[in-house]
Amino acid sequence: MSIKILFIGDVVGSPGRAAVKALVPKLKAREGIDVVIANAENSAGGTGITPRTARDLFQSGCDVLTSGDHIWRRPEVIEILNKEPCLLRPANFPKVTPGRGSVVFKTPQGVNIGVICLLGRVFIDAMVESPFRIVQEEIKLLKESTPIIVVDMHAEATSEKVAMGWFLDGEVSAVLGTHTHIQTADEHILPKGTAYITDVGMAGPYDSVIGRKKEKIIETFLTGMPTRFELGTEDIELDAALLEIDEKTGKALSIKRIREKAPGIASKEDEGA
Repeated sequence: MSIKILFIGDVVGSPGRAAVKALVPKLKAREGIDVVIANAENSAGGTGITPRTARDLFQSGCDVLTSGDHIWRRPEVIEILNKEPCLLRPANFPKVTPGRGSVVFKTPQGVNIGVICLLGRVFIDAMVESPFRIVQEEIKLLKESTPIIVVDMHAEATSEKVAMGWFLDGEVSAVLGTHTHIQTADEHILPKGTAYITDVGMAGPYDSVIGRKKEKIIETFLTGMPTRFELGTEDIELDAALLEIDEKTGKALSIKRIREKAPGIASKEDEGA
C-alpha cells in the first residue's frame, strides 16, 4: 500500500490562496491525493501568516501548513500557532518560541504522516540553531508514530538544501525545498529512498518577480532606492510536488513536479490580510 502527498510551494498572498482554493480539489480528484501540505509563510499580503489566511488554506483542502523566516511578520499569528498543531514554525527556532516545528497528522484512512519544518541559516537573517542537528531530534520523536516523514527545508542556499537531502537520505520520506519561489527541475529519489527537490516553487502570480509586481522590483534594481513591493495579480499558477510513499517502509516510490495554471481567477492584493 502507498499514500499520495501533495506538497505546495510558497503560497503568495490572495493570488496564491485563490489558486489553492481553485486547484486543490481538482488535483485531489485527478491524482488520488490523500494529504495536502503547503508552505503558508507568505499567505498574508505576500509576507507572514494570519489566522484568516491559515483558515482559508485549511478550508481549501490543506491538511498541514509549514512556514519559514517570515513566520513572525504578523504578530497575530501567535494566536493560531498556540492553538493549531498543524500550522508549523521552523523547528530550529528556540524551543521557547510559540508553536511547534513538527506534527504527526492522521489521515482519514488512519495513516500517520510526520511533517517537519526547518529553516536554513545560509544567507538568512534569523537566530536559529543548526537545522542539521535539530532535525535529528525531531525525526527520533516522529518515528515513534510513523515511518512516513516529510521535511520542508526552507532555505535560500541551494547547497544547504542539497546537503540536507543527502544528510537525511534513508531517514525520511522526502526533503522538499522552499523559499526561492522558483521551481527547480531536479526532482529525484536519492539512493536510500528519500524523494528530493531543491525548490517546489510557489502558488501565486507568475507575471511578476517571485510574486511581486515586476515594475517595482525592476525600479529598485535600477535605482537602488526602496519601493513598496506590491503583489502581482496576473498569470496565477500553482507549483507543487506529488509524492507517492510506501506506507510500511516510508520510502519514496515516486516524485513528480506539478505546475497548474489557474485561469479566470480574479485576484487583488491583500489589504493587510
